[in-house]
Amino acid sequence: MKSVSEQLAILGRGTANIIPREGLEAKLREERPLRVKLGVDPTAPDIHLGHTVPLQKLRQFQDLGHHALLLIGDYTAMIGDPSGRSATRPQLTHEQVMDAAASFQEQAFKVLDRTRTEVVLNGDWFARFSFQDVMRLCARYTVARMLERDDFTRRMKNEQPIGVHEFLYPLMQAQDSVVLRADVELGGTDQTFNILLGRHMQREAGLPEQVAVITPLLEGTDGAQKMSKSLGNYIGVAEGPVEMFGKVMAISDELMLRYYDLLTDTDTRQIRSAIAASQVHPMDAKKSLARQLVERFHGQTAGATAQSDFERRFQHREIPGNLEVFDWTTPALPVSLPMVLTHSGMVSSMSEARRLIAQGGVRVDGERIQAYQYQIGPEKQESIIQVGPRRIKKIVWPKG
Repeated sequence: MKSVSEQLAILGRGTANIIPREGLEAKLREERPLRVKLGVDPTAPDIHLGHTVPLQKLRQFQDLGHHALLLIGDYTAMIGDPSGRSATRPQLTHEQVMDAAASFQEQAFKVLDRTRTEVVLNGDWFARFSFQDVMRLCARYTVARMLERDDFTRRMKNEQPIGVHEFLYPLMQAQDSVVLRADVELGGTDQTFNILLGRHMQREAGLPEQVAVITPLLEGTDGAQKMSKSLGNYIGVAEGPVEMFGKVMAISDELMLRYYDLLTDTDTRQIRSAIAASQVHPMDAKKSLARQLVERFHGQTAGATAQSDFERRFQHREIPGNLEVFDWTTPALPVSLPMVLTHSGMVSSMSEARRLIAQGGVRVDGERIQAYQYQIGPEKQESIIQVGPRRIKKIVWPKG
């Protein structure tokens, strides 16, 4: 193993908090493989890059010689994590959870070393719980302490209902740490309460308390809100290489450095210094990031191909010959550019179209358009419309 100071430097990078930091140092000084737990609830079959942030941290622990525990929350997922929620999650069946779990693991092992990962299901112990076991579990924490959670407090203040079963979720996550005798638990900032409750439950059980290693929530491609499918600002792990490469290239330079920090083992300070000294162009740094991520999930050949495709289409202004064609019928020309983007399916709404145009993300026949009042007149026969670095269509206008 590396020295304690070297391990702390690696494990501390890209974290929001380590609770307690001296606790992690003390455990590392024991010079044994630590039992490092990451719990996931497979509520959907596909994951995005935001989900891979704690996975990347777990991989760092693996590479330092520690024991990785990937906990599949097949029972907790049927409740649904209330963290950060303003309403009760829809309940899933066990069959739905297990279907999603298979796909989740395949994608997770694009980050983790499969041969060095112990996969466990919390249904292995919760399925055997009697009602007396549930009562004993609930007796180990108070309602007053549970209501200290910001999300529960907010929902009560707003008179939004809280299901009694939602109180079970953090208790079950904490019990997982007791059963697994975790030395470390990983999770995003929204998991802080649950992970600290695990420390409490371990102490109650007479076990050494785990260290909470808290990772930030990854911002989506908009650079403002956390990555989320519902917000449409995500990069999916299962997306194609060209799509993934293009989405990474569309993020801002500052967000690129954030992605480097949370999604790779690259020292972001060196990249910042190289860019500041004009030794590396931000575009080249971003291409390197995009290629790393594509290669992680699709292989080296896919990374090289995606980069070549991007450079051909957008740096050298080459337009591929197999463009998707949209035959325009109505409304009649002239027509505004937001209407074109919306009606052709390139964006989901007029407001999104106006926003993208104002941000400079739309080109018509290679020209960047930033006035949403721009209109396409009846003299046109066809137009090449580009939205960002990925979406591109040929619009064929009606004759006459």
